[in-house]
Amino acid sequence: MKFKLSFLFLLFSFMTFAQKGIVTGTVSDKDLNNEPLPFANVAIKGTTIAVTTDIQGKYKLAVPAGYHTLVFSFLGYETKEVKFTIAAGEAKEINQTIGSGSVKMEDVVIKATVSREKETALMLEQKKAVEIKQSIGAQEMARKGVSDVEEGLTKITGITKVDGRGLFVRGLEDRYNNLLINELQVPSNTPFTKIIPLDIFPTDIVGVLNVYKTFNPNIPGDFAGATMNVETTQPKKVTKLSVGFGYTTNNNNAPFIMHENANNTQGFFGLNGNDRELSSAFGTVPGAMKLTSSEYVNAYKDNSWNTVETTSPINNSISFLHSDKINFEKSSLSYILSINGDNKYTIRNGVERTFMLGSGDYDNNFVKTTYNYATNLSTLLGLKFKTNRFEISGNTFYLRTTESEIKDQLGYTANQVAEPNVLIRGNQFDQSDYLNGQLFANVKLTENGNHSLKGGVSYVKTAYQQPDRKFIIGTKLADNLINTSYGGNHLNRQDLNIKGNYYASSLLEYSYKFPEKANGKSNKLVVGHNMFNNSLYSTYRIFSGFRTFNKNYTAPLNAIDTYIVDDVNNGVLTVREESNPDYKNRFKQMVNAGYVNLFLNFGEKLEVNGGLRIENSQRKISYRLVNDNFDDNFRKIDSKLNYILPSVNAKYELNEKSNLRLSVSQTITRPVTAEVLPTVYINPDGTSVKGNKDLKDSKNYNLDFKYEFFPSDKQMIAVGAFVKKIDNPIETVFIPSAGGSGQLITYQNSKEANLVGIEAETVLPLEKISKYLDHFSMGFNTSLMLTNVSVDLDQNPMENKASRRLQGASEWLINADLKYDFEFAEDLKNTMTLVYGVYGDRIQAVGSQGIDHKYEKPFHKLDFIWASKLSKNIEAKLSVDNILNPLYKVELGKNSRNTINESSLLMESYKRGTGFNLNVSYTF
Repeated sequence: MKFKLSFLFLLFSFMTFAQKGIVTGTVSDKDLNNEPLPFANVAIKGTTIAVTTDIQGKYKLAVPAGYHTLVFSFLGYETKEVKFTIAAGEAKEINQTIGSGSVKMEDVVIKATVSREKETALMLEQKKAVEIKQSIGAQEMARKGVSDVEEGLTKITGITKVDGRGLFVRGLEDRYNNLLINELQVPSNTPFTKIIPLDIFPTDIVGVLNVYKTFNPNIPGDFAGATMNVETTQPKKVTKLSVGFGYTTNNNNAPFIMHENANNTQGFFGLNGNDRELSSAFGTVPGAMKLTSSEYVNAYKDNSWNTVETTSPINNSISFLHSDKINFEKSSLSYILSINGDNKYTIRNGVERTFMLGSGDYDNNFVKTTYNYATNLSTLLGLKFKTNRFEISGNTFYLRTTESEIKDQLGYTANQVAEPNVLIRGNQFDQSDYLNGQLFANVKLTENGNHSLKGGVSYVKTAYQQPDRKFIIGTKLADNLINTSYGGNHLNRQDLNIKGNYYASSLLEYSYKFPEKANGKSNKLVVGHNMFNNSLYSTYRIFSGFRTFNKNYTAPLNAIDTYIVDDVNNGVLTVREESNPDYKNRFKQMVNAGYVNLFLNFGEKLEVNGGLRIENSQRKISYRLVNDNFDDNFRKIDSKLNYILPSVNAKYELNEKSNLRLSVSQTITRPVTAEVLPTVYINPDGTSVKGNKDLKDSKNYNLDFKYEFFPSDKQMIAVGAFVKKIDNPIETVFIPSAGGSGQLITYQNSKEANLVGIEAETVLPLEKISKYLDHFSMGFNTSLMLTNVSVDLDQNPMENKASRRLQGASEWLINADLKYDFEFAEDLKNTMTLVYGVYGDRIQAVGSQGIDHKYEKPFHKLDFIWASKLSKNIEAKLSVDNILNPLYKVELGKNSRNTINESSLLMESYKRGTGFNLNVSYTF
C-alpha cells in the first residue's frame, strides 16, 4: 500500500510537471555596464509565481503552459514586461536588462541596497521610512555637477555652506551637527571643527549621503541641526580615470606670493612640511632656550623668511577609480580602489577690521590679501564578501590636506594711527593627516532574516600641525620694501601641534522582525550599543626674535632673510623660546551608549518608531595656567554625565501618495574640541582666540511636524515645521579690547535659546505645467526660522542685552535648481543644471561691552553645470561656479551702545571670483 501511494505521488508529480515549462535567464543592470543584478524580482503577471534573482542575477521559474507576461523589477529601476508563449515541458531562456526609471511602490524593499544611489530609489525610501530623513545619491550628485561631499549636502533642504566654516543646518553652525561614516562615529581632522571638512571627500567614493534632522535612538544624540551619514560607494565593475582643470577669475593667472620652499616640486605636492618642522635644538619641553648663531643657521637652513612672487597657474585634479565584483555560486567578492588628488590657488582681498571698546574707533583697520595654495589627497581601499545570509566588509581611507598661506595686512592698529602703512606679513603651513580603518559585518541569524545582527569597529589616527607660523612686521615704503626694527611680534614664530593618540568607535545591533500581519506589515525591535573613545593632546610653542640693541633698517620684504641671518651672526639678534607652562593640554572623552528602538504598525496607515538612548559621557581636560611651573602637575576638569534621550517618530499614511509625520525627541550638543581647550591662539595683529574649559553641554528639546506629497515616483512636495528649546546653548563671542591689542574671540554658554521654523521643498517635473517643458525639472527648498536667546547677565556680565538672536543662525535660506535633459543620440545623454542658493544674515560672533554683534551678510551663489556623455566611454562636465560673484561681507550691527565714530561698519570683505571648471573622465 505504501508503495502504491508513493508511485501515485510520483505519477501525479510527473503529470503536473509535464503541463509546465521552465523559464531561466539573467537580469542585468543597464546603468552598470550590464553587470548581473542580484535580488531583482521576476514574476509572472497576474499570478503568485515569482522569484528573486540569486547573487549572480540568475533566476528559474516553473510556468504553466500557455501565454504569459514576465515582469522584471527592482528598487529604483524601471519595470520591464516581456510577453512569451511556452509549451508543456519546454525550456526557454529570457534575459533582461533594466535601468533607472519608473518604479511602483509595491516593488520597493527598503533593505535592498544595490541601487540606493539612484534618485528614484532614495525618494521611495524617504517615502516609506518612519523617521524624517533626506538623502542624495551618486546619481543626483553627478547630475548636479557635485564634486565633493560638502557641496552635495547643500542640495538638501535647510543646508548651506560657508567658506572655511563648514555646513550650517537649519541655520545652526558646525558645533550643532554630527557626522557618521558608514554609521560609525568619526572625529574631525582639525580641532577647530566638529565635522571633518567634507569638501576633501570626492563624490567618486560616496554612494549615498543621508541627513537625519530628527533623532532616532540608533544614531548618536549629539546634534541639534542634523546628523549626516556618509555611505561609501558599493563596489561595482568599473575602471575610470578623470582629470580636471579649473580657472577662477582674480585667483588663477594672477600675481601670487608663496613661501620659497613651496615654489618647487615638493611644494606642488604639499610635501614641504618637513622643512618647516620645529628644530630639535629646542627640545621636546620648552625652556628659555636661546639659539647661538650656528644653531640658528642649522635650525633654519631649509626654512627661511623669504617669499617669491610668481603667477598662480590653473587648478587641477586627477582621480582613478577601479572596482570589480567576482561572483561565485552562492557568494560574491568585490573590491574598490580610489585615489584622488587636487590642488587649488586662492586669493582673497578685502578689509579686516575690529572696533575698540569705548571710543567707537577702529582698533585694527587693515586691507588684507591672502595667497593660499592648498593640496588634497584621498585614497580609499574597500573589500566586501557577501553571501545570502552573511556580509563582511572593510574600508581604509587616508586623507591628507596641506595649505601654504601668505597673509598681508596693510593699515594700522589703534597704537599706530599716525602710521597708516603698517604691514604685517603672516607666513604659515598647515597639514592634516587622517587615517581611518573600518570593519563591518551583517548576518541573518535565521533563514527568513527575522533575526539579524550587525556590527562595526573603526580606528582613527589624526594629526594636525602648524609647524612654522611666523610674522614679519614693519612699515611699507614701496612694493616689496619695508622699514622695520626688532621687538614685539616681529619675527615671532609659533608651532601648533595637535595629535590624536587614538579615536576608536564601535557599533553592535540586534534586530528582530516580528511575523508579518495579514496586511503584509510587521513590527520590529532593535537593541544596540555604540561608543567612541577619543584621546589627543596639543602643544603650542612660541619663539621670538630678541634684540641685544635697537636697530632700524630697510629691506626687501621678499628677500629679508639675508638681513636677519647677518644680524644673528653679528650678535644683533637671537631667537629664544617664550612658551609658557600652559603650552600643553590633554583631552580625553569617552561616550558609551545603549539603545532600544521599537517599530510598530497600527493598521494600514499608522507607523510609530519609539525608543530610548542612554549615554554615559566622560570628559577629562588636563591643563596648566600661565603662572604655573613647567614641572607642576596638570590641573584637571573631570566631567561625568549620564543622558537619557527619548525619541518618538510617527508616520500616518493619508493615502498612497501622501504622509503626515511627527517627531518628538531630546538630544544634546557637545562643544568642539578647540572650544574647550584653554589655549590662547595669538595672531600678529593682537587678536586672539581662546577656548573655555568650563563650557557645558547643551540640552536640546525637539519637535518636528512634516507633510509629504508624492504625485509620482520622481516628484515630491513637502512642508514641515519645527520647534527647538536649547538649554545652555554654546555661542561664539568677541570682546573688543581697551588698549589697542585687538580682540579676543571666545565661547560661552547662554541661558536658553528658543527656535521655531518652517521648511518647504519640492521636486517638480515641469511637463506637469506644459508639454513643451517635458525635458525640464525644478527643485526648490527653503527654511524660515525665528530664534530668541535668553542671557543671564549675572553669568555673562559683558553681554549687551538680556535677549537677542541665536549666534550662527540664519532666519531664512533658499536653495533651488533647474534641470534640462536632452540627448544627442540614444546613449549620448546631456544634463544642464542651474543651481542657486542664498542665506539670510546671521550673527557670526556675539558683541559685548557696548559693541553690537558681528553679522555675516547674505551671500547669493549661482552655479551652472553641464554634464555630457560624449561617447560610451567618455564623459565631460563643465561647471561655472559663483556666476554672480557677490562681495562676501561681515558687518558690525547698527545697535551699539557706544558711539561709533567710523564711517563704515564693514569688518571683513572679499570676493571669491567666478570659477570655470572642466572635468573629463574615461571609463575603460
